[in-house]
Amino acid sequence: MNTLIYASVILATAGSAAFAQSATEKTGVNSLVGVAPKTEDFVTEAASSDMFEIESSKLALERSDEKTKTFAQQMLTDHQKTSDELKAMVSGGKVKATTPMAMSSSHQGMLDDLKKLNGADFTSQYHSDQEDVHEDAVDLFKRYGDEGENADLKAWSAKMRPALEHHLQMATDLNK
Repeated sequence: MNTLIYASVILATAGSAAFAQSATEKTGVNSLVGVAPKTEDFVTEAASSDMFEIESSKLALERSDEKTKTFAQQMLTDHQKTSDELKAMVSGGKVKATTPMAMSSSHQGMLDDLKKLNGADFTSQYHSDQEDVHEDAVDLFKRYGDEGENADLKAWSAKMRPALEHHLQMATDLNK
């Protein structure tokens, strides 16, 4: 039954190759079937994820316990670095894409929800969000690193994936 639903979604969005890739990436179908995102989609998703990591970790540095603050500082440092590297590839012409100026609506919504919380409620939600966002990032970077269309971005994605997997493990451990 699920296969039929997934196939229907893929066929329904297959009107044009560019639209199908973007639509299926946005809806998560590409992830379900293991298809690499288009370069533009990868850049958009990776940049948005970095923006969320940076902003949510700044909040965690203000609102959480010491163990969480240590994690948040590493997320802030590491994701600022990846964000800078991605922007440099785009601005240097190695990657033909546009770096978004703002995070996606889903990431912004998660951040807005975090901003409403304090204390243990904030810390619990931050931990949960970190696990979710890093699961998505590992998947995104794996798919692009395995089959992406831009050689430089593909190599960078594959190089970054182990760090993201480590972040996911750290987030999972925090969330226990």
